[in-house]
Amino acid sequence: MSGGTPTRAIVMILLAMGAISINDMLIKQLSGAYPLHQMVFIRSVIGVIFTSVILWREGGFALLRTDQPGLHLVRALLIVTANMTYFAALAVMPLGVATALFFVAPLLITLLAIPVLGERVGPHRLVALVVGFAGVGVMMLPATDWGEVPRGALFLPIAAAACYAGMQVMTRKLGAKSAASAMAIYIQGAFILVSTGFWLAVGDGRLAGQVENESLVFLLRAWIRPDTSDLWKFAVLGLASGIVGYCLSQAYRLGDAATVSSYEYAALPLAIFWGWVIFGERPGWVMLLGTALIAGAGLYVFARERRRPGVGPATERPIRRV
Repeated sequence: MSGGTPTRAIVMILLAMGAISINDMLIKQLSGAYPLHQMVFIRSVIGVIFTSVILWREGGFALLRTDQPGLHLVRALLIVTANMTYFAALAVMPLGVATALFFVAPLLITLLAIPVLGERVGPHRLVALVVGFAGVGVMMLPATDWGEVPRGALFLPIAAAACYAGMQVMTRKLGAKSAASAMAIYIQGAFILVSTGFWLAVGDGRLAGQVENESLVFLLRAWIRPDTSDLWKFAVLGLASGIVGYCLSQAYRLGDAATVSSYEYAALPLAIFWGWVIFGERPGWVMLLGTALIAGAGLYVFARERRRPGVGPATERPIRRV
């Protein structure tokens, strides 16, 4: 790793993955009572306060100036779409399944790098791509073992991964000149604007009764005053959002990106753990096999990219699902 601080970088990325797993667990836990846009609004308001403190310490609000506002807007909207789509999936499927399917993102980044960045992908990485997508196919087999999950809903985390991959490839192609804390605030601001738009359009819940799909109900449900017993969960959501943004930035600042990226897969066993302990979601052979294929292929891609001289990894400057 670069910077001579591999241990600190690994600690930071593991803290980020822990915060992400807690964030996802809480959103799934609250999805039966609150609309998604309300949770996103509350967590983002708390998260932007947390991030503003870091921004101030890094140099103040002058860091928010940018000569690429259009790029930041598109980048922020992609990650917002990735988050909203992924969280909608959590309402109708096991946490471990959604997380595993989302981890097809590194493979999509490698695939998109061919036409967008003009990169050459050798036979080893092509085989890894095939294996990873085979893992996705396994998890979509009709004989699944995780209950009544609408077949179409399985595409939600994959769509989220595609948006995330597009954001990453765009970042790598165009570059990012802003401070990490400033970019995090741009994204939190986009979350606040989008969730406010949802509230203005459908916040009264009038459309929720017209649909049966649980993911759509989660998106269209009316805003309600949070129950007192849930306030701490919303506070933890906001804190987790801030921790993710800061720890990811620190991890990739202190360590080699290809190595640090491989530790993001720590989110997979954490998701399976929370799904088992909190929601009683026991992983069966379909989920374990599909997860192993997706994770194994992704880690192999990381390993191959690390060996390529003079080429940065495809996951450089990751934002993840903040």
